[in-house]
Formats: sequence, C-alpha cells, structure tokens
Amino acid sequence: MKYEQFSIVRVDVERGVAVLTIDAGELNLMDVALLSELDEVGRRIEADEAVRVVVIQSANPEFFIAHADINLISQLPEVPPPRQERLGWVHGVLDRFRTMPKATIAKIQGRCRGGGSELALACDMRFAEIGRGVLCQPEVGVGIIPGAGGSVRLPRLVGRGRALEIILGCGDFSAELAERYGYVNRALPRGEIDLFVSQLARRIASFPSETVALAKRAASLGDVHMDDELAREEEIFLKSVHTPGAQRRMAAALASGMQTPAMERCCFTHIWSALEEPGGP
Repeated sequence: MKYEQFSIVRVDVERGVAVLTIDAGELNLMDVALLSELDEVGRRIEADEAVRVVVIQSANPEFFIAHADINLISQLPEVPPPRQERLGWVHGVLDRFRTMPKATIAKIQGRCRGGGSELALACDMRFAEIGRGVLCQPEVGVGIIPGAGGSVRLPRLVGRGRALEIILGCGDFSAELAERYGYVNRALPRGEIDLFVSQLARRIASFPSETVALAKRAASLGDVHMDDELAREEEIFLKSVHTPGAQRRMAAALASGMQTPAMERCCFTHIWSALEEPGGP
C-alpha cells in the first residue's frame, strides 16, 4: 500500500512496522489538517495486511503534539451533531489506534499535552524520553475538559484519584513521574528509547498477526462500554466549551501567547497564573 501522498504524517513501513512521523509545523498543533491525515492514514494502515505494529512519533524534537487548536475548539457546537455513528469524528480518529488489529505504540520525545496526550492514550503502549518527554492534560486550565478520550482513558489507566490530579491539576508530568503513575509504560534515556521501541516493535511484528489481534481483543474485554463512555464524554466536553468561564479563559489563553512556541515551551505547572481573571474565577 502506498502512503507517499501524505504531507503531515509521514509513513515508513519496514519489516511489518509502520512508523508514523508527525511533522505539522513548529508546535504539531492538533488541527483539522493533522486529524484528517491521521484519519486517512489510520484507515489505510488498519486495512494493510503488511503492517502488524504502528509506532507514532514526532519530527519535532520539542513537541510530540502541543495540544488541540484552541481556535478550533472555541467554534465547536454546543451539542453533538446528528449522525449514524456512535462516536464523533475526533473520537473515531483516535480510537482507531486502540481498536485496529495492530499493536500501536506512542514514542514521546517532546511535549505531549491535551489532544497529543489523548492520541498517546489511545495507543496500546506509551514510552517517553527522560529529559524531553512531558505529558499534561491542560484543558481545565482553559475552562474545558479533556474531550478526546482523556477523561475516559486516564482513570482506566492510572486510577480515578491520579487521573483527577492530572486533569484538575493541569500540570506537566515528566517522563519519570508519568512512568511512576502508569501514564506511560516506561521512561527511557535519550540514548535508549529509539532502540528499545524499535526492537519491541519488530519483535511484536515477528509474531503471527492473528495472535497479536486476538491478544488485543482479549486485553480489551473490559472496554465493552468504551464507545458509550466516549460519546458521553463528547457531550460533556461540548457543554464545557460553551460555559462563560471557558469562553473567557480560551480567549485569555490565546491573548497571553498560548499556541506560540515561547509560551508552549513554558512549564504548564506554573503558567496558569497568567490567566487569572481580576474579580472572578
């Protein structure tokens, strides 16, 4: 199967492993263009019998994916539009990496916040580089909730208490702390992560593809209500987008420089004081 036409998500397939390299500008912002290519690439890889393992990485040494585009979020409707599918488009794009009959791995070597974190959470495994890998769900800081799977997947992964610390605290998690919490599988040094992920991916790809698919299915038996929970998350997320607090804080975030490299390089644990609103929450 040919993948040459994709400009944002480069696809390289070798020995049963498809490496998806995201190259979407200085922040790798999750916008319609990036989501559209992830959608099409995901559909093709899902149907490609030559692929047994998928690795998602970034061409940008600073950002895996910064987060979803706040401008896009602010224009979303208040309720999900009518559709036949249970899941909305964004949920469908990301959840495909959970449901496809291939092992999926996120290799995080930069800042991975918001929608980037949610893409990583949709993968079967996550590995982060010590010193560069940073994870965060900053949505509550701009008045909304994680609405692309984070509110559903994190409690399953790390437990309700730690999930709420991540979601409500809106702070950055280093690779080491993310490993301790179970947010990622392992935190690995810079000189080891590439080799480790490559060897793991190739080892899995050497096993029978039917068995890999069946193992994923068996490990997901507890996720029988996932679609319903993601659909409900979407409803709550859209409601949060249209609260007065969200409208104020999203505008304030953009005005303060969010979605510029200088601001996005800052530690989100300390950034929220810049959005404090005089005379109100």
